[in-house]
Amino acid sequence: MKSVTKKLKLLTSRCSYSSTDQTLLLNEFTRFCYQRDLPKALRAMYSLQSHGLWADSATYAELIKCCISHRAVHEGNLVCRHLYFNGQQPMLFLANVLINMYVKFNLLTDAHNLFDKMPLRNVVSWTTMISAYSKCKQQQKALELLVSMLREGVRPNVYTCSSVLRSCKEMSDVRMLHCGIIKEGLESDVFVRSALIDVFAKLGEPEDALSVFDEMVTGDAIVWNSIIGGFAQNSKSDEALKLFKRMKRAGFIAEQATLTSVLRACTGLTLLELGMQAHVHIVKYDQDLILNNALVDMYCKCGSLEDARRVFSGMKERDVITWSTMISGLAQNGYSQEALKLFESMKASGTKPNYITIVGVLFACSHAGLLEDGWYYFRSMKKLYGIDPVREHYGCMIDLLGKAGKLDDAVKLLNEMECEPDAVTWRTLLGACRVQGNMVLAEYAAKKVIELDPDDAGTYTVLSNIYANSQKWDSVEEIRKQMRDKGIKKEPGCSWIEVKKKIHAFIIGDESHPLIVEVNKKLNQLIDRMIGIGYVPETNFVLQDLEGEQMEDSLRHHSEKLALAFGLITLPVGKVIRIRKNLRICGDCHVFFKLASKLEKRSVVIRDPIRYHHFEDGKCSCGDYW
Repeated sequence: MKSVTKKLKLLTSRCSYSSTDQTLLLNEFTRFCYQRDLPKALRAMYSLQSHGLWADSATYAELIKCCISHRAVHEGNLVCRHLYFNGQQPMLFLANVLINMYVKFNLLTDAHNLFDKMPLRNVVSWTTMISAYSKCKQQQKALELLVSMLREGVRPNVYTCSSVLRSCKEMSDVRMLHCGIIKEGLESDVFVRSALIDVFAKLGEPEDALSVFDEMVTGDAIVWNSIIGGFAQNSKSDEALKLFKRMKRAGFIAEQATLTSVLRACTGLTLLELGMQAHVHIVKYDQDLILNNALVDMYCKCGSLEDARRVFSGMKERDVITWSTMISGLAQNGYSQEALKLFESMKASGTKPNYITIVGVLFACSHAGLLEDGWYYFRSMKKLYGIDPVREHYGCMIDLLGKAGKLDDAVKLLNEMECEPDAVTWRTLLGACRVQGNMVLAEYAAKKVIELDPDDAGTYTVLSNIYANSQKWDSVEEIRKQMRDKGIKKEPGCSWIEVKKKIHAFIIGDESHPLIVEVNKKLNQLIDRMIGIGYVPETNFVLQDLEGEQMEDSLRHHSEKLALAFGLITLPVGKVIRIRKNLRICGDCHVFFKLASKLEKRSVVIRDPIRYHHFEDGKCSCGDYW
């Protein structure tokens, strides 16, 4: 837009208005402002100024809105100067509109300067500035303004409180504000309660969020979204789903935000059947990108690749999250080559990969042993895509090198990391050392993990077994003494299976399941059949303090085997058996499930913390490379 100030004299000289016809001048200006004709409105504004005239505040507010909608920063400044020209002082309402304009232009310094010049400020003035600093994550500034506002005797409204709450990073600040909100009598407002629920959930206190929610006399869709989302974000998936059922019973319609949280909860618990039910609700939203992305993620993480592919293929719009989710999902489920082909399709579509995309690509390489491909993507990510490698990228490469037997290269890369290796990185090297049988390096890596994560029970157990394999019994006892002294206990293996929308959990040695007798009977029958065709339990995967028959009995009742037996007696023939496990599947169970899938003619999907294993007809999707 051409500069208005440079042509001021020319414009005013061309103005045909008579100095006596004030009404005509004001009507022209008003019409141009409401028509959002910015150039003509500005010319008329200067005509008014040259005749010493000013319009009403409502008209100027329309002109400022026009500047905001056009992102016309320079023109907005001109309007501001006009309103303060020759000692003029705009009304409080109009000054607030000007502050809001500068906030919308992300010019907080200009907004604050104008705010400081105001002879009178009301709750709108203060809230506009507090909200602006909150949105910019300048929490301290927002809190300081709130304190100044209270000292000036201006009482906060619901918008002030909700704005400050959403910017809080410390629980002490939240609790202080909560007390103030109750004192002001604003605790029953839906926006304030929603903000309280959001901030409690964000700071990892979903129970406090639920307390605020349960105090409400009547519900509201916004607050339901907040509480369900809060539990889903804090990995409290079971509680999130219970709240969703309460919401439905209360007669509320599930909106986009709610359904996204429900899908996240289903993903966390691997609840495919409930996820499919949520999919039914999502159909009415047609091509919603956020919901479709959540659906792809849910199906991938529930091990239902056919459904994930179907949703992905039907999407009319895809962003980098869509592509990255599908690439990572394919890689985690053992379809590495398909993941890399999809990455090429992504590039051909013109979508630029981000660092998460490259993690998925490297993950695909590490899970298929594609060493050359992995090195290519790792070394070229900065040059081709401007992405600096971070811990996740290094972790994938260390895993890939370790599994390929190149432990020296893995250690070299770990030492070359631009960021400090964390416990996860050292744990990755530890896993590679175990696979390659390098006990010396494994011991070093395990000690590094314990140094960074002193409460990691799994690493203590691994280190104990490393010493036991080397017959260093004094060291074994020392490790176990450390665990006893620190109160660290090995996490028991637990597996979950969904049957008729109900979750069933199995833990080794737990006899509490109502069908445990039938489960053990079915499992023993299956093992006997396997032994008949040559299956021998691989007892080297059992803790070293067990011997002989104890080892075999321990293997026999691993939690995933119990879950499989339960699935075989409860799920109809032809139904895929899906099991989620809290610990990495052991080598014996991997062999067991391959044989079981062939003998029972069943497809079985196991999700452990590392990846997914699809067992079918005696084979696994990982190709025994895990």
